[in-house]
Amino acid sequence: MTFMKNGEQPRRIRNISELAQLAGVSAGTVSRALAGKDLVNRQTRERIQALAREYGFRPNQMASRLRTGQTGVIGLVIPPGSDRTQILSDPLSMALLGHLADAVTERGYDVMLNRTPSEESDWLERIVDSGMLEGVLLIGQSDQRDTIEQVAGDYRPLVVWGTPGARQQHCVVGTDAFAAGKLAADHLLARGATRLALIGATSAAEDEQRIAGATEALRASGRGSAVDVVPADAIDMIHADVDGLLATSDMIAMAALRKLHERGHKVPDDVAVVGFGDLPIAAQTVPQLTTVHHELAAGARVMVDLLFRRMAGEDTASVMLEPHLVVRESA
Repeated sequence: MTFMKNGEQPRRIRNISELAQLAGVSAGTVSRALAGKDLVNRQTRERIQALAREYGFRPNQMASRLRTGQTGVIGLVIPPGSDRTQILSDPLSMALLGHLADAVTERGYDVMLNRTPSEESDWLERIVDSGMLEGVLLIGQSDQRDTIEQVAGDYRPLVVWGTPGARQQHCVVGTDAFAAGKLAADHLLARGATRLALIGATSAAEDEQRIAGATEALRASGRGSAVDVVPADAIDMIHADVDGLLATSDMIAMAALRKLHERGHKVPDDVAVVGFGDLPIAAQTVPQLTTVHHELAAGARVMVDLLFRRMAGEDTASVMLEPHLVVRESA
């Protein structure tokens, strides 16, 4: 095979076979030389490496990793489920995804993004059995706790953003949702609210814990025994006596602010509103949104640290981060 004609620049070599023919050795020798193996004598190794540089040859890193069973890729997965608000355009999911991608790539690994629209029961099993990933970071539990639990029994390099449950074996990191719900409700009650409602999705474990925390605050205050629960798209169903509103996300809280304004309610005089997430835009609403801050950057670092420890064979416990309230104008 001719690699250069008179007066021409050397063309790029595209595969190991071409480099082996040019060097006059076997493909196996080229592979070992490029990997720096001592099985190839130093003079031959240096000559092959010099030819690779001269002809612009770069080994297929993914193929090499697949042969060794180490792909160098971590999966970032948004699970399916009935909570259709958890999509790639959701600001909270995108913020967490960005922090996770930064933390993974800082360790020299690549990321593969997977949003799973399918609700087939084996969706996670198919991802972890693909052979393309060394570990998986799940961005939320949605309503898929049972599926996650089933896979986590056999697949250890898996860490989930969410909330722990009784006898749960999959490792989770997240903001303490019970404490967050109680914190928000306590604040509303302290400023005089007498009837509370929670608006938003309620299918995920985090939502259940927020409701439980808010209910505990209400019971402890002696002002009731239950928090009204209203779907995100049904703000018109909120009872007229509700004067304290908790939303399961900042985006839902912002939609509630608009609806309350359209209905002639003053915030916070008539209805005080608290969101969850503390997105940057929360400080730009009118009125500015009071919200429970999620430690997304810190949480992402913890998730990645736990994942790499689990990849090394260590068993790790779940970690819950303490929430704190950012008080602005809406409550």
